Amino acid sequence: MGKIVGAFTGSHSPGVTGWPERAEQAKREAIEGAFAEARRRIDALRPDAIIGISVEHFTNFNFGNLPAFAISTADSHLGPVTPEMAEFLNVEQHQYPGNGALGRHVYEFAIANEFDPALVEGGMAFDENFCVPFKHFDPDSKYPLVPIIVNGVNPPWPTAKRSYEFGEMIRRAVEAQDEVERVVVIGTGGLSHWVGLPESGTVNEEFDRDFIARIESGDPEQLKSYSPAEIDAAGNGAHEVRTWIAAAGAIGAPFEVLAYEPVPEWLTGTAVAAATPGFEGR
Repeated sequence: MGKIVGAFTGSHSPGVTGWPERAEQAKREAIEGAFAEARRRIDALRPDAIIGISVEHFTNFNFGNLPAFAISTADSHLGPVTPEMAEFLNVEQHQYPGNGALGRHVYEFAIANEFDPALVEGGMAFDENFCVPFKHFDPDSKYPLVPIIVNGVNPPWPTAKRSYEFGEMIRRAVEAQDEVERVVVIGTGGLSHWVGLPESGTVNEEFDRDFIARIESGDPEQLKSYSPAEIDAAGNGAHEVRTWIAAAGAIGAPFEVLAYEPVPEWLTGTAVAAATPGFEGR
């Protein structure tokens, strides 16, 4: 029987890797130090695979086909999607290894348990959604990855409650298979930010700190109770926090926020968090 042994979350602003020097030195060091600590914990947990939950920036989908959830069953994924994006993000373009068998199992388990995600069999192309945080979480791309997409970019979005329950389904799916024993879940996106709007560069620190308090509480109801309007107050990009909420559902435990910094230069309220119940390697 498999088990989710830890969950980690992090912002994926292109600035984190593409122009880190623009941030104040203390803020940059805090975020990079938090990513390094998360990476240390991931390695100490010795995962057989990672289930990554992020959002879609119209790299694979479009307005004509924008699923609430999507699961990949491929054995490799290209990222960044173009050489130009690789240069922009300062991430070398390469193939990320996948675990297609685990992805297929999670997809089939979801269908059998009242979820209807889109199936992606040909491999996903990555942009900053996975490339930026995974440059820190898994810089050598040594862990096979099952990428999962939650719509956090355009309404109608899945509710916060549905996102949390989707994470709970992922936990049950991992426990119902023998393909892999130890799984880490990583959610990426957020926190507050505006994309393509005059408010771009604004950070809603009040929302961010409230969200941090909720995810640290370990109380599912505090996360499931978010309304779209509450999230929208922190920017159209803040809807990416559904990936954090899904990761919280997958681990079912309080998170420790390793760092939070409002970084207008990266256009984002930037944070890194970890939930590692029973982890003794600190």
